[in-house]
Amino acid sequence: MMVYMIPFLILLLLSLSLFGFGGNPPEHPSQVWKVGDRRWTVEEEILFSRWVEENIGEDFFLRYKIPVDCADVPYAVRWIYARIAHLPAAATTKNHQLIGHWSTHWGHLPTHLEWHKDQRFRRALLHMLTETTTRTLPMDTYPIRIDRDSVIPGTIFFITESHSGVIGRIVLDGSTLHPIQTWEATTPAKLQKLTLRDFLTPRPESTIFSGIVKFRWPVWESGKWSYLPSTQHPFYSLEQYSKEFTEGHSDFVEAVAKRIDPTIYDPWTKVEKLIETLTVYLEARIPIVLEGYKKCQRGRCPEGSPLWEVYSTPGRDGRITLLMDHLHQLIESNALDPEAIRNRMENILFPIGEGLTVSFYHLYQNYPWLSPHPGDSIEARWGLKKCEMILKQIQSTERSISFIERTYRKRDSRYADFALQQQQEILRRLKEEWGKARCTASEPFPKREDRIKKKR
Repeated sequence: MMVYMIPFLILLLLSLSLFGFGGNPPEHPSQVWKVGDRRWTVEEEILFSRWVEENIGEDFFLRYKIPVDCADVPYAVRWIYARIAHLPAAATTKNHQLIGHWSTHWGHLPTHLEWHKDQRFRRALLHMLTETTTRTLPMDTYPIRIDRDSVIPGTIFFITESHSGVIGRIVLDGSTLHPIQTWEATTPAKLQKLTLRDFLTPRPESTIFSGIVKFRWPVWESGKWSYLPSTQHPFYSLEQYSKEFTEGHSDFVEAVAKRIDPTIYDPWTKVEKLIETLTVYLEARIPIVLEGYKKCQRGRCPEGSPLWEVYSTPGRDGRITLLMDHLHQLIESNALDPEAIRNRMENILFPIGEGLTVSFYHLYQNYPWLSPHPGDSIEARWGLKKCEMILKQIQSTERSISFIERTYRKRDSRYADFALQQQQEILRRLKEEWGKARCTASEPFPKREDRIKKKR
């Protein structure tokens, strides 16, 4: 949902639109792209926000064959839009050099009207992504105030030297765990789907101004491109680093949520919204699973391959799991009528394959057992082979226990004990679920001699 600026900011954008910074620079025919007199303003930030909301999806970087990791996503999104809109873009490299649209290193390569066919731009983009990390983000961004006017799609977040993402949408109807929804990638850099997540980050650090931030505006001054000072940007604020910001809230994440959407929702209304949201995710999963089943049989989509990235669903299934967990918690904590809930869920049906249909209620009961692997059967992908999935996870956990013992027992026995305790708890829960589901097999668990011997 796009949030519009309040009146006093409209006045601000008008003033910023009227006045540039430092005049127009000379432009070289070999630079990555030309900007003329185009400059970032509040109005341009709103247009950027709309573009992000309308264009960035889980397959965006797969579609355009751009390998990314977590830190690449904010930089790539910003540069691609700037190239489309002929706006300035810059980035600080690991060697503390400022590069940008004005760079001429790739002038020997041809250009194209469409950004994704522009060889010069693509080469510059990939170079920039290799030269930037979460450590360079503090030099290219500034901290902002936390409200609906400034925290919009295209705004980014980063955790100190660890992780980053870009806000993809703001949801103001209670249908998600958090009103801020972020697009994120994983490391290492590769062709991969983005994952849509609920905003989750530790308290930001004021020493490097991590947290919720925006990109700084490149300006032409004193014969060169540089950044507008952080304090001169229209959304600049240090409020997120103050103790007062989180007062009355359990943590930073909750404080941000209440700033963006302070509404207290009726439990039944929120349940309905969550069911609607989950239904959309589950319906979108159907064609991905069917196409994956056709193309990935007999090991044709090994994990990590381009086809596996297209047809596997770990990110989507993780999102479904989080929302289902929240739905369970919401129903149980508010003591909502279980029969009414069941009737509502059983009336929502999903045609998952020829002659195969599952209800929302089945998925509500069995969502932990959805298989993300594109080569698995349709039944396994939709939790209809629960015992098979439990067995696979039991065997995987046993292998993890064996690996921990072999690798860490002599090197770091304390860590080994800690890691084994976690794995044993997972194993206990899996075996408990095996019993509850009345699963039977000639040999449900690994043979005794294959198990890890306890340390004497």
